Amino acid sequence: MAFDIAITDAAIVVGAGFAAAVVAGLAGFAFGLVAAGMWLHVLTPAETVLLIVACGALVQGLSVWQLRRALDLARLWPFIAGGAIGVPLGVALLAWAAPGTIRAGIGGFLVLYSLYGLLRPALGPVSGGGRLADGGVGVLSGVLGGATGLGGILPTIWCGLRGWPKDAQRAVFQPVAVAIHVMTVVWFGGSGVVSARSATLFVLALPAVVAGTWLGLKLYGRLDEAGFRRVVMVLLLASGIVLAV
Repeated sequence: MAFDIAITDAAIVVGAGFAAAVVAGLAGFAFGLVAAGMWLHVLTPAETVLLIVACGALVQGLSVWQLRRALDLARLWPFIAGGAIGVPLGVALLAWAAPGTIRAGIGGFLVLYSLYGLLRPALGPVSGGGRLADGGVGVLSGVLGGATGLGGILPTIWCGLRGWPKDAQRAVFQPVAVAIHVMTVVWFGGSGVVSARSATLFVLALPAVVAGTWLGLKLYGRLDEAGFRRVVMVLLLASGIVLAV
């Protein structure tokens, strides 16, 4: 295959892309968490992050279109503005920080948070901080997105802590994830990370990612508020264990 892509590597990229897209379509996040668990076995960290943000932007974009009537720009802009500040810092962090250390730290945090959320019947909504707190979450999400491609994790957790309904949550953390993914791709393009091999891998994974997203969105329509919360917490727990280990 062109650009020295082995058949087995391509199969792993396509299969993991489909599975990750199903999960992301269902829960609204976790594409990168699911995909990275397999992609990092056959791709470099930089290639993995680039594919996560490129495919993630597509997955989240399709989901955002489904929820377009629920979008609230006044609620969104602090997250996106903060993300614009954080993404360049995250891309710079990727160049010198140990990826394993970053993943382990994120994984440990996710395990603790998801266990807390699963063991409690409900989390009390966080109403303080206003837009300043939302912007701070956006900055941290941008850093995390630029360094690992996982920019949707913190907005997902934060929206849950805010206690918003499931459609309102997805109408925030998914557009924010799209914005962070797009900004990360732009910064990667400017730094020369995008290669012909990466572009080929993206094209190979594209049909599977679209099909997986469609299936996940169909499954999402069958979840109530409590079911959505349980799915999010279980996925966060599983993702945290994978990253930490």
